[in-house]
Amino acid sequence: MKFYVPMLGKLLVAEQQSSKWQLDSHLVGIQTMCLAIDPFHAERVYCGTYGRGLWRSNDAGHSWEPIGDVPFITGKGGISSGNITAIAVSPTERSGEYGVVYVGTEPSMLFRSEDGGASWQELRAFRELPSASSWSFPPKPATSHVRYITPDLHTVGRVFVAVEAGALVRSLDGGQHWEDRVPAGPIDTHTLVMHPAAPNRLYSAAGDGFSHPGKGYQESYDAGLSWQYPDEGLSEHYLRSVAVDPADPDTIVITAAATPPSFSAGSAEPAIYRKTRGKPWQKVWQEKGSMLLHVASHEAEPGVFYAAGFKGIYRSPDAGLTWDQLAFSWGEEGITGEQLARARNAGLMRQFPQALALSDV
Repeated sequence: MKFYVPMLGKLLVAEQQSSKWQLDSHLVGIQTMCLAIDPFHAERVYCGTYGRGLWRSNDAGHSWEPIGDVPFITGKGGISSGNITAIAVSPTERSGEYGVVYVGTEPSMLFRSEDGGASWQELRAFRELPSASSWSFPPKPATSHVRYITPDLHTVGRVFVAVEAGALVRSLDGGQHWEDRVPAGPIDTHTLVMHPAAPNRLYSAAGDGFSHPGKGYQESYDAGLSWQYPDEGLSEHYLRSVAVDPADPDTIVITAAATPPSFSAGSAEPAIYRKTRGKPWQKVWQEKGSMLLHVASHEAEPGVFYAAGFKGIYRSPDAGLTWDQLAFSWGEEGITGEQLARARNAGLMRQFPQALALSDV
């Protein structure tokens, strides 16, 4: 398994070679934020940065080039913000060799590319939604950003987009038209995933539980039209991420904390919880200072979960019950005080790493 880990001052790519781990740093000195792998062509990888725009790799992360910036592709349409906060590649929409790419920014705008990032169309109807005037990111209340993009695994053209903070919205036609948030839906979704064996089911890890305990984890069985809040067993309600066992849509793990600062390096106290069908949530991991922020799974490894934190990557071979750190780690070397200051000013505090993406290529 290969790991892509966007961090405050670099993009880390980790891959096991025989009995050793190869760790390579890319985009050093750049605040990397998010990453997506093309499901049709796993060597094609996109990385979003804060302030330096969108980057692309055509060789599974070995080399990178900037794309999407208006000055570089004048006349073809570009991404008008250099703050890329979310990326996704659709598994059901394809143009030629590659999947259709969606990119979200700060301030909240959404873009779509049908030619692998050579040109971009802004999906203007997104920021014309009635709720848009209320979107606001608490650390920077004058603005908001696209936090997560989830193209539907089953229905062509259906896309879900989470705004931090203010809405979870959806499109049924590839982003040309949008349906606004529903009254009982999540307002501050941080991660939104689907499962190939569960059409129309959405799993949301949200910050809603901080001000409304019991609404941190939310599920929909009808593609976002209505929502449920199974929270029995949770003692922390501010959620950061969610992942689902590739072999079982009812085996779920989340990262949760009591408050947003509990996810920052100076006071890291997040926990990992696990849930199975018909059972309450079970806390399976909590270690002060580990800052396990992001959980993920991959179809190539059913029953296995990974978590990225302040000290490195952890693996669970038993569907989330137990966790062990992989034989490599990282620290804050290479992250300058100036970069940390910029991260705090951007409302990121010292959240580290920013995301976790897995590939078997």
